[in-house]
Amino acid sequence: MSPLLGLQPILIFTRFWFSPAALPPNLASANIPIVSFPRTLFFLLIVFCLTPWASPPLALLVGLSFAAIAVHPFPGPARKASKWLLQASVVGLGFGISFQQVLKAGRSGILYTACGIVFALTLGWILGRLLKVLPVPAFLISTGTAICGGSAIAAVGPVIGADDAEMSVSLGTVFILNSIALLTFPFIGHSLGLTQSQFGLWAALAIHDTSSVVGASAKYGAEALVVGTTVKLARALWIIPLALGTAAFLRARAKGRTAVEGTKHASVQMPWFIFIFVLAAVAHSYIPQAAREFGWLYYAGKIGLVVTLFLIGASLSPRQVKQVGPRPLLQGVILWVIVGVVTLVLIKSGVIGI
Repeated sequence: MSPLLGLQPILIFTRFWFSPAALPPNLASANIPIVSFPRTLFFLLIVFCLTPWASPPLALLVGLSFAAIAVHPFPGPARKASKWLLQASVVGLGFGISFQQVLKAGRSGILYTACGIVFALTLGWILGRLLKVLPVPAFLISTGTAICGGSAIAAVGPVIGADDAEMSVSLGTVFILNSIALLTFPFIGHSLGLTQSQFGLWAALAIHDTSSVVGASAKYGAEALVVGTTVKLARALWIIPLALGTAAFLRARAKGRTAVEGTKHASVQMPWFIFIFVLAAVAHSYIPQAAREFGWLYYAGKIGLVVTLFLIGASLSPRQVKQVGPRPLLQGVILWVIVGVVTLVLIKSGVIGI
């Protein structure tokens, strides 16, 4: 089942099917129609994402549609590729952004993100207790909402010893909400008359993953893209102190008794691409002689983002959606809605702004 298309997705090529023997047992028994040439279709859709007709929200929707009607031919490589392509795309976008704008948004973004992270983590803990969500997925969902979606979950998960099932549930919850945000936020922003700066700030503080923040902001406008990307990257920097702080807290609790599995040798990956993004903005601002080359890099970043969102959508399988279950998803939805509404009210009323 696709989170956007429901139980009866529209098939692109209805006359092509897999034989039941070729399907995994869970899909064969589910009687779900699947296209018989997933590799060909996958590459055709990649090509479509490279055309001017593709946009970030449309690429995500196409990816989700593919996941609903076909078995992903390259799940592992695509997941790795989406991670590296996202980072490269963000760096590419830096070549089209003024360093002065980065500084302005970054100064305000540090304070806003710090307050927002504390609020989201506290509220997430309360909701997890009320809904009786298991502690590990509850904390991971709260972390993903507070900081940087899947990246934060991937960084903190090993620190707290999360197993594959707990990681899948948390990532599935965040990715579903992330997809909805990318498709709905620009519409809400236009309906409420948000300025470019207001929307960029709202997207950066209320949407989980960097990919969807950049995608939604790019759809809204150039100024929204600058604010959204910069504030979001400032928010992503909190992955490191949160992961290290979590590890220190667990080590302290484990003193005098058996150490918590996974905390002793856990490591936190430094998000170096954020600093390279800043260097790209510096180059764009102070090396005007390379303006043409930087323009091509900026364009490549935009194209890379579209492809990234397709890869993310195509990786969100029906099994992942089903695996999320009602309670973690309910926690994620309530937490996300409250964070989004509170942030929107504060921005719209002028309490916070860039």
